[in-house]
Amino acid sequence: MSVGTLNVFSSKRTLETPNVSIPGSLKLNQKMTMDGSLFLSMLPKESVTVAFLDPQYRGVLDKMNYGNEGKGRAKARCSLQQMDDQTIHKLIKGISNALIPSGHLFLWIDKFHLCTGFRCWLNETPFDVVDMITWDKMKIGMGYRTRRKSEHLIVLQKTPRKAKGVWQNHKIPDVWAEEVKKNGYAHRKPVGLQGKLLAAVSNSGDIVIDPAAGSFSVLEACQNENRNFLGCDINGSCPS
Repeated sequence: MSVGTLNVFSSKRTLETPNVSIPGSLKLNQKMTMDGSLFLSMLPKESVTVAFLDPQYRGVLDKMNYGNEGKGRAKARCSLQQMDDQTIHKLIKGISNALIPSGHLFLWIDKFHLCTGFRCWLNETPFDVVDMITWDKMKIGMGYRTRRKSEHLIVLQKTPRKAKGVWQNHKIPDVWAEEVKKNGYAHRKPVGLQGKLLAAVSNSGDIVIDPAAGSFSVLEACQNENRNFLGCDINGSCPS
């Protein structure tokens, strides 16, 4: 057996996305206002390659009890509709139904959930944790002890788990520094990082979904990387 045969890395994707018909009520590359679970229920099974999810949860804030809810810079965060574990689990199950085998879900979490666990969100789903990326925000946030400066992106892959022929960019570092202007959004995510990731696991023209799109930063990443965005947010496209 040659060395090339043993190599698990590849710069070419052999995994293809099937041709599917998207319901006419769902619009590609637009900012739709819709409940995420309803959106996912409308997608054909095993029809998309990539998904992003940034759950709006209260975990770390409730535990730390900063006492500034609804005040100052916490006002926008407090006004957002919060998700409990059951809601997040339901969204992840819906994403798993929509993803093709070996498709990827990029799941944003904070350090509280990273340390205390998020496995309950993955129960009864065909997802494996395959990697993690730390986003260095390049600015200091809140904290009783250390001040928060980062968030984390869990890389999940639907079974069967494999990298060769699926992940085509092996130059993405697992610590990514990118400063983001919020532009009125409380939890805006880095367009550059998300663009690199979705391009690594999809082909030009593929559909990328986001059922809780927030600032629609994934839409911007898709536009930059020639992918089709399909997603929504329950609050629409208005800053919170």
